[in-house]
Amino acid sequence: MADDILKAGSGSEPANEGGTNFIHAIIEKDLEEGKYSRPVMTRFPPEPNGYLHIGHAKSICLNFGTAKKYGGTCNLRYDDTNPLAEDEEFVNSIEEDVHWLGFEWDQLLYASDYFETMYECAIRLIEDDKAYVCELTSDEIRSTRGTLTEPGTNSPYRDRPIEESLQMFKDMRAGKYEDGSIVLRAKIDMASPNINMRDPVIYRVLHATHHNTGDDWCIYPMYDYAHPLEDAIEGITHSLCTLEFEDHRPFYDWVLESLDWPEPPQQIEFAKLNISNTIMSKRNIKRLVAEGGVEGWDDPRLSTIAGIRRRGYTPEAIRAFCDAIGIAKANSQVEMGMLEFFVRDDLKDRVESRMVVLDPVKVTITNYPEDKQEMLPVENNAIVDSMGERMVSFSRELYIEREDFMEIPPKKYFRLYPGNEVRLKGAYFITCTDVVKDENGNITEILCTYDPATKSGSGFDERRPKGTIHWVDAKTAVDIPVRQYGYLSYPDEETGQQVFDPHSREDVVGKAEPSLHDAEAGERFQFFRNGYYIVDTVLSKPGDPVFNQIVGLKSSWKKD
Repeated sequence: MADDILKAGSGSEPANEGGTNFIHAIIEKDLEEGKYSRPVMTRFPPEPNGYLHIGHAKSICLNFGTAKKYGGTCNLRYDDTNPLAEDEEFVNSIEEDVHWLGFEWDQLLYASDYFETMYECAIRLIEDDKAYVCELTSDEIRSTRGTLTEPGTNSPYRDRPIEESLQMFKDMRAGKYEDGSIVLRAKIDMASPNINMRDPVIYRVLHATHHNTGDDWCIYPMYDYAHPLEDAIEGITHSLCTLEFEDHRPFYDWVLESLDWPEPPQQIEFAKLNISNTIMSKRNIKRLVAEGGVEGWDDPRLSTIAGIRRRGYTPEAIRAFCDAIGIAKANSQVEMGMLEFFVRDDLKDRVESRMVVLDPVKVTITNYPEDKQEMLPVENNAIVDSMGERMVSFSRELYIEREDFMEIPPKKYFRLYPGNEVRLKGAYFITCTDVVKDENGNITEILCTYDPATKSGSGFDERRPKGTIHWVDAKTAVDIPVRQYGYLSYPDEETGQQVFDPHSREDVVGKAEPSLHDAEAGERFQFFRNGYYIVDTVLSKPGDPVFNQIVGLKSSWKKD
């Protein structure tokens, strides 16, 4: 099945634990050649500047799964080198997300714990004439960096004496310079064809309180400098990054080579996860949250792990999805329908079904006794017999979905219409005889007759209606608030960029079996013929559940 999914979804290599992708091929070659004297070590290194999204789930599964496959370890490390953007709230959410996905880290670490070591390494680079203090402004540095076709221009401070740079760097740490007034730059090659190697900035002055180190530091390392040192200090063997870091790998290697680091880790890049009809950028998600376009980082429409958890997706479905899309060397886009397929596939044989009418219209069975009410058995899951049955109430007045009736039906419409007979799920056959309308011509009631001989389970087989519809007994039905979800975004016709759809959520009140009134937060159900739903974990109260649509029953995504 996975091979079919890959063809339709992403065109990338499968990344399951039993298979081998190009990253695993590299690791196996390293193991065969004895490249490292330590076991395979990976890390998942998020910056705590927002909530993780499903793209991070792919990296989590890859890093933790790779370590497990080769009997190694995987650290959770916070790349917290930018105090202006980071917060303890994000730290806590990241740990919850990793645990929810089913993984446990070997060590919980912070890049900020290595600030002293990073500082000492910078001192060594200055002493070896591989770094210098520069007083150009950020705009001046940018203007002298050159272009893809033209070399950059040396800073007038590039040949500053080593002792002078050493003292100025120490003064930077001591707080003697203002923010943005001075930086430490690596001394590499301003004519390098890779712009990232043209004397990149490795330290800047920033008087800001850090969530982990407080006010101990007023200089902070740049990510490209900190990243290889973090990996090396921890003993990481294989640093797995997304493709945007490929052009930064030469500097990653330069830092470790310049410091003569023994058995340095190697950076390997893989393609990011891109999914249609959702917003994957943490920056854009943060803007949506800040502007109130969504109700928070855990809005069920978002691609954040907190959002999809609240939406009702399961960790098993996410892991299976990440496994199937594989690890590729080239970026591609996966259809949202593929993700929904895995969610639906995981839920179909593990949740019970209930009958819920989301857009109700009343049906009155005119020949059914007015004072009669009976209990009928209905299976809890149509494909899992072991889930048993439940009893549902049936009487003269019912609710059905408004879309299950048409006064003037098109061809091949097999549901209810005047003169047509349909099967009520688990009950009887009914035939429409008339309708009742209001003064505006809207149908308010459908009049039907039923055939008592057609009771479900009776063995009646003289007629077999082509349509089966669900229903709820009007006598016992309870009202439940339901949140119906469309896709969070759609591609702009001109730019192709994802545009937020403010109408991607619709709130309705459905008519439901009475047992749903007592459903508990986090419980999942299949609403027969409508889709899968979960009791919202934020808004629900005991005896007052709110339901989120997880995924519909129909998929727009097709396997080849």
